[in-house]
This record gives sequence, structure tokens and C-alpha cells, in this order.
Amino acid sequence: MALLKSPIVQYRLLFVNTDTLPIHLICYNDWYWKYQHQPNNSSQVNDMNSEKNSPALLLIDIQNDYFPGGRMELAGADEAARQAATVLQCCRDKHLPIVHIAHEAIQPGATFFLPGTDGRKIHPLVLPREGEKVVTKNFPNSFLKTPLLEILRQLTVRRLIIVGMMTHMCVDATARAAKDLGFHCTLVHDGTATRDLSFAGNQVPASQVRTAFTAALSAICDATLSADEIIRQLDGM
Repeated sequence: MALLKSPIVQYRLLFVNTDTLPIHLICYNDWYWKYQHQPNNSSQVNDMNSEKNSPALLLIDIQNDYFPGGRMELAGADEAARQAATVLQCCRDKHLPIVHIAHEAIQPGATFFLPGTDGRKIHPLVLPREGEKVVTKNFPNSFLKTPLLEILRQLTVRRLIIVGMMTHMCVDATARAAKDLGFHCTLVHDGTATRDLSFAGNQVPASQVRTAFTAALSAICDATLSADEIIRQLDGM
């Protein structure tokens, strides 16, 4: 198979073999593609009760700038953070692996999540505790140029529970990258938040943006659940 090199860094390609061996591709830098083979092991799907398949929680960009008074306030950020916090507490009670992801904007002209600002800090509702992993990223895809993949491999995790912000940007990019890498993902839909968007003079309310992107992600995630539903599932482990 011929691989095309590209300077575009925020996208990933998935080539699927017609047999049982998908080839997953992730762009780790401008000109280097790292690929890996993942076995098609259907026995791992929908099996959270096995200890070896216990999930890890990813909390993506739940940072102060997304909240009232921040530089990029989202619609429903407070409620989404409260739902994420309930899932976080459940995972702590179950002693599940937890990874906090925080965005730091280094691109010229960036206006929020700037290094050294209060807005870049993780929100108090979901502050990391001692022993919980914290990953800093600079791109929407949380795997791109970060140690996240290596951390999850060291934890021997294959299943992910995803909460965070923004639904249409970093949550979407990370969930799709995780799927490409062979992880089984559960999206907590009420644990995400986004903002109004516009295109060609058309205004799209945040509620519709979140619904549309959640609907799209439901096609690639193993499950799309509410916070209450995932907590009940975890309580049954």
C-alpha cells in the first residue's frame, strides 16, 4: 500500500483491509505517518465487566476559559461539567484509570487557553487528584504530538469513556482518533458542551451543534450514553 505524505497535521486516515486487519494511521508530525496493525477482536466489544477491559476516563479540555467569564464561553458548560464530575467521581470510586487533557494554545493569534493564564487551568469541578494523569495538547486531536497513546498502552486500556469540550472540535477529533487506533469508545453526551456556530450567513445554535455531532459520533462509538446511564453501567461492574 502506498502512503501519501502530507503537511496537513490535524487529520487522520483509516484504510480498512477487506479481510480482518485494519491499518490505522495517525499523523504525529508534518511529514511522518506512524501506522500500526490492530487485531479485530470482537470479544472485547461491550465487555466492561472483565478486569482487563476496564475503561479509562478521558476528560477533554474542561478548562476555565470555556465557562462564564472566560474568553470562549460555551453554552451549557456548567451543566456539562457537573455531569462530567459525577462520572469522574464514579470512576474514582471504582479505581479506574483517569486521564485529564488540557489544551494550551501556542498558535499565533490564539485568544484563549493561553499559557500561564487562569483560563488555561482545569476547572475546579474536575481538578486532577494525585496519581491521575494530566496530558497537555496543542491540537484538537488529543493523541497528536502527546504521550496519550503511550499512557493508555501502559495502562493496558482498550476502552475509553469520553467527556469534555468542545463537542464539535476536540471531543470529536479525539473520539475519531481513538477509534482509528482501535479503542472502544463510550461518549457521555450530556458531559460535553459546545457553542453557536455560523456558516454562509446561517446561525446554528449550540444545542443543534451538539446534537448533530453527537449523532455523528454515535455511529463510530460503541455507545453514546448519559452520565446517569454510564454510572449505572459502571456500578454493575
